[in-house]
Amino acid sequence: MSLDGLPPLREVVERHGIAAKKSLGQNFLFDLNLTAKIARSAGVLDDHTVIEVGPGPGGLTRALLAAGGGKVIVIERDERCIAALEDIGAAYTDRLEIIAGDALSIDYAALAEQSLGPVKVVANLPYNIGTELLLGWLTPANWPPFWSSLTLMFQKEVAQRIVAAPGDKHYGRLGVLAGWRCQAVSMFDVPREAFSPPPKVTSSIVHIEPRQQPLAGTLVSLERVTSYAFGQRRKMLRQSLKPLGGEALLNRVGIDATRRAETLTIEEFVALANAIDAAI
Repeated sequence: MSLDGLPPLREVVERHGIAAKKSLGQNFLFDLNLTAKIARSAGVLDDHTVIEVGPGPGGLTRALLAAGGGKVIVIERDERCIAALEDIGAAYTDRLEIIAGDALSIDYAALAEQSLGPVKVVANLPYNIGTELLLGWLTPANWPPFWSSLTLMFQKEVAQRIVAAPGDKHYGRLGVLAGWRCQAVSMFDVPREAFSPPPKVTSSIVHIEPRQQPLAGTLVSLERVTSYAFGQRRKMLRQSLKPLGGEALLNRVGIDATRRAETLTIEEFVALANAIDAAI
């Protein structure tokens, strides 16, 4: 038995016949010390509602409950995992809510409105939908968002793109969108050997907190300018941004037209987006 009185995860998986499915992006973490470390990375959980996507057999779920999460809401589409999660719910009466469904179809803002206390999202995201979920959480119409922090696992390459700064080879559209509204920090790496089955790549935990007052600008234009700029990142901006006005647009903002996308600060990208809006 484990410290929380529940069976070891390997035993849970065997009893419920939960073999990891590649089609669902599943890679299970059995090391409870590691899942506890992820839970600690989310900060204080007391009096918070924690949303977890893709809990699988519940390794991180157990860590979040043990760490003091006031209420933990898990979203799981794999019906094989529901029974294992219900066993955890029986041990943590009234603190675990299980939603059987597709994480991409959940109205997270509505879910948060029905929750008690601030909301944190903590998850070992399925690799096949992780970036899509993150972009949805970073780009809602209303800001500040429903969440007070995101503590998420990604493939290391994706994590590097999220936290990258200007001049970094990993700096791109995702880094600009994350940095515009948030502060993102890479916490630690998780080796592939920690998973069952082992993925082909190393993973990383990223902690993200929202800026209460991000730079004023519209998401639509910021997405357009970053898409064009990084779509041809080896070219000078006067060429890559030609569909948006090219050199004339850059001159209006006071940016050297011979620079390349990876050299621009987030403030400069927002200024370009605002210049596009002003010209409409």
